[in-house]
Amino acid sequence: QVQLVESGGSTVQTGGALRLSCAASGGTFSLHAVGWVRQAPGKEHELVAAINKIGTITYYQDSVKGRFTISRDNGNNTVSLQMNSLKPKDTAVYYCAAEPADNLGIYIYPTSYHSWGQGTQVIVSS
Repeated sequence: QVQLVESGGSTVQTGGALRLSCAASGGTFSLHAVGWVRQAPGKEHELVAAINKIGTITYYQDSVKGRFTISRDNGNNTVSLQMNSLKPKDTAVYYCAAEPADNLGIYIYPTSYHSWGQGTQVIVSS
């Protein structure tokens, strides 16, 4: 399994932007599909964005479409989540998650991922 470390979380005002990064080590990152999963206080994990192992297919939860962009750099073993036009409802701990993929598909359910980072806190103030 790969080890994942997120960074970039912070407190921002409504309408602001943040870029989260996920650095992978200890495995062949380019063989893994990756997702960004968030958990708000008192709520379940929800996938906000996912990307396939070569970066050609992406998925976004409806609530973040047009605002968030997921990308990856397999040469540097990193995945990023650019978050624009942030809203208070985006407040959550954001996790990077990875899972080996035999094909070029993506995983849209948080339970599909078995490698997780420690999370990074995003707070959007109104």
